[in-house]
Amino acid sequence: MPIINDTVLFNLDRHSDGLEKALAKTPNDILLEVRESGLKGRGGAGFPTGTKWNFAAMSKADKKFVVCNADEGEPGTFKDRILLNEYTKLVFEGMVIAAYAIGAQKGFLYLRGEYSYLVNQLETYLQNMRDTNILGKNIQGKGFDFDIEIRLGSGAYVCGEETALIESLEGHRGEARNRPPFPVNTGYLGYPTIVNNVETFASTCLIMSNGGDWYSQYGTSGSSGTKLLSISGDCEKPGVYEVPFGTKIADILDLVGAKNTKAVQVGGASGQCIPKAEFERKISYEDISTGGSIIIFNQTRNMLHVLKNFMEFFVEESCGQCTPCRIGNVRLLEGVEKVESGNCSISYLQELIELGKTMQIASKCGLGQSSPNPFISIMTHFEDEIFSQK
Repeated sequence: MPIINDTVLFNLDRHSDGLEKALAKTPNDILLEVRESGLKGRGGAGFPTGTKWNFAAMSKADKKFVVCNADEGEPGTFKDRILLNEYTKLVFEGMVIAAYAIGAQKGFLYLRGEYSYLVNQLETYLQNMRDTNILGKNIQGKGFDFDIEIRLGSGAYVCGEETALIESLEGHRGEARNRPPFPVNTGYLGYPTIVNNVETFASTCLIMSNGGDWYSQYGTSGSSGTKLLSISGDCEKPGVYEVPFGTKIADILDLVGAKNTKAVQVGGASGQCIPKAEFERKISYEDISTGGSIIIFNQTRNMLHVLKNFMEFFVEESCGQCTPCRIGNVRLLEGVEKVESGNCSISYLQELIELGKTMQIASKCGLGQSSPNPFISIMTHFEDEIFSQK
């Protein structure tokens, strides 16, 4: 399943010299370059990468850590697997660049447990990096020590959230922490830590190779660069595609050969369900943000069944730490089942939508806050279809 590019940033730079160029700069120069590129976190939250790294660089501590979040647990997302498998150099060298920029000595690749088959080849790649002195002690004579360790997750969806991931790294149950303090100040073992997505580190390597101005020429004013999309569902050419930010959903559907499309779930199970009337909307942080999942549903799909599948997932995967997520998702699923059996009134449905909006505010972590998204968007956009089935 290759990455299919129109903008070819990743394919052009499969053998990027980003690390070599980064090590010829000062850490402050790297931070400035990443900031000027406009790169934002590719896991979906969209926090400016340069700002996060700068916070960690300014933190005073004896130890600092770099963590690559490869716990790709969002349904419909598989781009990080492709990057790790085919663009390993970009990912690992991006981690080294980040470590050099913030002054970290240790890195972790937190790998989804289902991707355990990748471990041997990734370990081999890391050893080759050590053998060529781009990992380990005194990297390239810069007096800079940094090494990377692979840790496997155990299939908990909540560990995609950065503080729950850190808890798991420390050997604890994966549960989100209270914030503040933030990981850039108090992260792994209490030390400053940056956690970024696989795609973010790979993009960093491209930026250092070609420059922040080059990178920011793609995309929009508020969403620079390109985005990797894991596209699946009712289309002729599913796969991983690279598109510039600002690309319309309609153009993406044309690209993958989708016909008679009814809805597009942008952002995986926790994303928004976009109806046909809104296919002119754009993939960007200003409009529809996504960690990378695009699931396409054609006219044959029953949207109530789609929603029930999503809500069953969230009920199963809630870590149970906070009441809004633990109880709220159960109530939303019960609402879906009431609609399915013909026992849900329009007024009760509106109450459930308001409950979902409360969950978006009151849940402790981003995953709990996003879990009501499919309920709200599907019940709002497809209410007529859903209630016509009664």
